[in-house]
Amino acid sequence: MTTKKSFTTTAYTNVDDLVFGQSLYPVTTKRGLEVGKGQVYPEVNFTLPPMLIEEESMPKVIDIYKEIMTGVSQRAVDLSVPGFVAEFEWLPAMSFNPDFGLQVTQVLEDIAEDFFQKYGTKIAVRSTPVDIREGKTVMNMWHGEAWDKVMRTFQGSADIGSDLLAIESVGGKDVHDEGLMYCDVEKIIFALGVLGCRDMEQLWGAICDIADKSKFSIASGDTACGFANTAMVLADRHMIPKSLSAVSRACSAVRTMVANEMGAIGPDKDCGYEGVVIKAITGMPVTMEGRSAACAHLSNVGNVAACVADLWSNESVQHVKLLSGFTDVISMEQLTYDCRLMNEATKRGPEAALLLRDLHADSDSSLDPQAYILRPDIAMKLAQGIVSTENSHYLRTKGVAALTLDLITEGHDKGELVLDDRELTYIDMMSETIANMTNDEDELIDKMISENTNAKFRPEMYDLGETAEAQRNAA
Repeated sequence: MTTKKSFTTTAYTNVDDLVFGQSLYPVTTKRGLEVGKGQVYPEVNFTLPPMLIEEESMPKVIDIYKEIMTGVSQRAVDLSVPGFVAEFEWLPAMSFNPDFGLQVTQVLEDIAEDFFQKYGTKIAVRSTPVDIREGKTVMNMWHGEAWDKVMRTFQGSADIGSDLLAIESVGGKDVHDEGLMYCDVEKIIFALGVLGCRDMEQLWGAICDIADKSKFSIASGDTACGFANTAMVLADRHMIPKSLSAVSRACSAVRTMVANEMGAIGPDKDCGYEGVVIKAITGMPVTMEGRSAACAHLSNVGNVAACVADLWSNESVQHVKLLSGFTDVISMEQLTYDCRLMNEATKRGPEAALLLRDLHADSDSSLDPQAYILRPDIAMKLAQGIVSTENSHYLRTKGVAALTLDLITEGHDKGELVLDDRELTYIDMMSETIANMTNDEDELIDKMISENTNAKFRPEMYDLGETAEAQRNAA
């Protein structure tokens, strides 16, 4: 059984040590890819073009994934890439039918081994099933058919020998979505700091147990993609304040770090931009994405996201033919050149690496609060704020939300960050809301349940409320 860790200090004490390609606790995969030990490697993520996934179409699905994996691996060889991570993000139909996803996982693993034997390319396969534990048919997040299928995807991936196990978990997402819709920071804190963290403990306890018992698989990490990335996309479309998105991102660090508390050792999932805070606290390697992930989504953090990356990802791209070749092969090339630049800076010494890191940070951070909080120096302050708060997920989430707004305001006052009047108004409103929130987690739970009008949030799914208590008593 996994032993839960407690992070009460930051792993890094000097922000100048927090830089790309180097982590305090590197991770080595079964083919010898050393992540966080001096080099940044590409992590290429790919998916199918639009098509049905069913029994009859699986031979075509397999052929496409073979073409993708062979193409990106060959491009890596042609560009003298010593190693990379290939992430297989399962599609929903594959998690609902785990045998489909496991067939693909086996194909990717076989091709990775073939290229390793032929060329010595150290390829690691990351298996990332879809979290299907949402919807009207799911009665409980930790029991029932959906939970069993998710566990089967991980156990099957481990049995095949997938190097890295990851997921974009969804516990609390329905409440968080409502919080974004109404710019309700209290609901966002409840979703991430209470529901999300409780779910992460159950989910990652199980994933870490599977990894611990496997021969090769590593429990790598989670991401708040469905939370903070949703906020980032909405902010980019001018539908919510950017400062609210920044708060969601900072709060998500507490939730995402629960995977590490339960035993995950990294590298975390690419779309978790909160990884910079996670790395500062845990010292583990992280995967980040930015400008070279524009094929998947737009953002205002394209350069700053690279500051502390140990793996550099394209997020995801559909297998489509462009002028130069297939999109996944193109992503491999783009990521390779980004990584070469960072690795060359590292080879020239700490001053060059820090210069490139700070250029990445300074080119983005003054223009958007979402980018500002990813600066290594600001992320360190967020990390220190989290670990210095009482070891309660809720209080840490509430505390870092308030700290984020304070740091954004301070950055604006110092002329380091541009904010318009609308953002300043929302910052004042959010700060007041947080200041008036209870410090009693049970009291907050009672309030959220009693005031709930969201049909998608059913407290019994999280063993909360009278219905859940009655169910437990009956059992």
